[in-house]
Amino acid sequence: MSKLTCRTHVGILTRLLVISCSLIVLVAAQDKGRESKSVLFVYGGWEGHEPEKCRDLFVPWLKDEGFTVTASPSLDSYLDEDLMNSVDLIIQVYTMSSISSEQEKMLLTAVRERGVAVVGWHGGLADAFRNNPDYQFMIGGQWVAHPGGTVEYEVNITDHEDPITRGLSDFTVNSEQYYMHVDPANEVLAETTFSGEGAYWIKGATMPVVWKKKYGKGRIFYTSLGHSVKVFEIPEAMAIVKRGILWAVGELE
Repeated sequence: MSKLTCRTHVGILTRLLVISCSLIVLVAAQDKGRESKSVLFVYGGWEGHEPEKCRDLFVPWLKDEGFTVTASPSLDSYLDEDLMNSVDLIIQVYTMSSISSEQEKMLLTAVRERGVAVVGWHGGLADAFRNNPDYQFMIGGQWVAHPGGTVEYEVNITDHEDPITRGLSDFTVNSEQYYMHVDPANEVLAETTFSGEGAYWIKGATMPVVWKKKYGKGRIFYTSLGHSVKVFEIPEAMAIVKRGILWAVGELE
């Protein structure tokens, strides 16, 4: 192993250790006597975003954190009235595809009226159901392009006080850099700036990468990171999603 490769590995391990310790401190500050909360993990749609690998990466962690998890490859889970009346959080990894009017109604109602939280990343949440603006209104954005395809870009933390991004530094990603239509009411926690590669006319444009928001009574958390599970090998990327999940269910304030 070269000295450069060794230094790179040590750097990643150091960042991972620091971030892991900060997450432990943040969670320890919360009430650990809480009752187990219920998560519906819905996965499917376009296989290019690795929905099953996402399930296999996050479901074990959720269970380790004490959540009760139902993993489902079907949007018909949104039609299960008993399930939708019992879950606290929905994590969706379901790129493109389509959702029926009744599935959408049950989902939006659970979030808006019951306060069910929604978490997701990349196209699994913000490039799902392209023909459904009411769904997009809930999420707070919709993918429209990733100029240049796979590019190297920087994620800049814009809110260093929020518990989701507290203690994190800017970091570099080699993946799709999402250009999106976004809700101006989103609370943006991190953003990226486009270099113009693949679309010279957007050079210098900034775009949210991480945001949180409310939809009625429900909390929404989203990050455009996560084209593949490999992105979550970046300590900051993984920390952002895990913290976003905990924030969504009220365990990280």
